[in-house]
Amino acid sequence: MLVMHGSGQSAEDIRVETGYGFERLADQHGFAIAYPDSYSFDWNDCGKVGDYQVNGRDIDDVGFLNALTDKLINDLGTDKTRVFATGVSSGGFMSLRLALESSTRFRAVAAVSASVQAPQNFRCKPAGTGTSVMIMNGTKDPLVPYSGGEVNLLGLFYKCGDVLNARASAQYFADLNKITATPTAQTTAVSSVDVERISWKQDPRTEVELVTIHDGGHGLPQPYYRRARLLGPSPMAPNGAEMIWEFFERQRS
Repeated sequence: MLVMHGSGQSAEDIRVETGYGFERLADQHGFAIAYPDSYSFDWNDCGKVGDYQVNGRDIDDVGFLNALTDKLINDLGTDKTRVFATGVSSGGFMSLRLALESSTRFRAVAAVSASVQAPQNFRCKPAGTGTSVMIMNGTKDPLVPYSGGEVNLLGLFYKCGDVLNARASAQYFADLNKITATPTAQTTAVSSVDVERISWKQDPRTEVELVTIHDGGHGLPQPYYRRARLLGPSPMAPNGAEMIWEFFERQRS
């Protein structure tokens, strides 16, 4: 499993901000985990607006992550059919790009605090082969608006162009995967936090799920670390890392 950090962050930052939750799960379930560092301020995702260049050139993050994955598979002897990617914020956007352009390498991805870029801000070239996708967003995210619109902080920082709303983003992947079955929805309260899950599934190998954290802010909900107030509400439930791993586990076949 690759876990990717947000804008201006590092591998160590995302380890801390996720409460080392993925490492706890790796120890428990016996999977390998890697935290890659981006070369520029942001991961080079599907957006036309953003800080993706170094010395005037775009960074090939898809190529980098594909090569890293191949090396880890070779070095560790892991199963190349069970490779997953997740990330928060910019790392979440990069996870969605991998789902679009590198679906033959990644069995499933999970994007946190990220949505699909609006058509005028979209520059990816979908490969045409589907992969399972989870999107986990908070309704009170001050950077990536749950209802769609411009990605920014306080209207001044981290401007990354427009995105679709969270439901439309999940529907985008359901349509891309040619899932025509009616989605199912379920809302549960986890430690007083309302968590809504909408799932699109038809082919037993391909699933799209939207996890809505009601009144949640920007970042992965988890019980170990509380984020800065500037990023909106920081619920300590549900355990987002566990939900992501459960989603990935279902995609083994």
